[in-house]
Amino acid sequence: MKNYKMSTPLVELAAANEVQKDLLITAKKETKMIPNMYKAMVNSASLLDTYMYGYKKFRESGGFSPAEQEVVFLTISAENQCTYCMGAHSLLADTVSKVPIEVTEAIRNDTEIPHEKLSSLSEFTRVMLNKRGFPSEVDVQKFLQAGYSEQHLLSIILAISVKTISNYVNHVFDTELDTVFKAREWKGYKVTRDFLNFFRKS
Repeated sequence: MKNYKMSTPLVELAAANEVQKDLLITAKKETKMIPNMYKAMVNSASLLDTYMYGYKKFRESGGFSPAEQEVVFLTISAENQCTYCMGAHSLLADTVSKVPIEVTEAIRNDTEIPHEKLSSLSEFTRVMLNKRGFPSEVDVQKFLQAGYSEQHLLSIILAISVKTISNYVNHVFDTELDTVFKAREWKGYKVTRDFLNFFRKS
């Protein structure tokens, strides 16, 4: 069955109402651009406002390093099959958060992550997402033994909340990936060995 696609258009800054405009201008100041996802999301100003607030709080006070943050976001987006967020966060992982390329590619391809602690983080993020917030005692103890805390568990819940907003908005809008993210376009779990080998040789 074909998935539903919103008929509501993206909101451009010039056509935005005052509430929408304030949010889009803030987004541009923070990200140096207005991503298509934000133009879609701002159709519900409260939704974009909530997303931006939660995203910022996770980045600022979630207790994870930039690389760990990206692993969490990539894992959630891959599990939710959000091609837009996978493209965007893969580029951020490469250029801003400095996630080892082998780790990013493993998440993109659903293969074993060659980094013990980041693998544990990704695995527990999947557990929280796929078990709908009902991890077992064994799941949590394994996560804690990897060097994380219950505070990190709560931060993963925040990340899932934030990414649920963005992933689902991108699903219903079938949001076009911005040109800046195109180099890391993702179409589902697949092996991209040429890309990985390029970075290994660099």
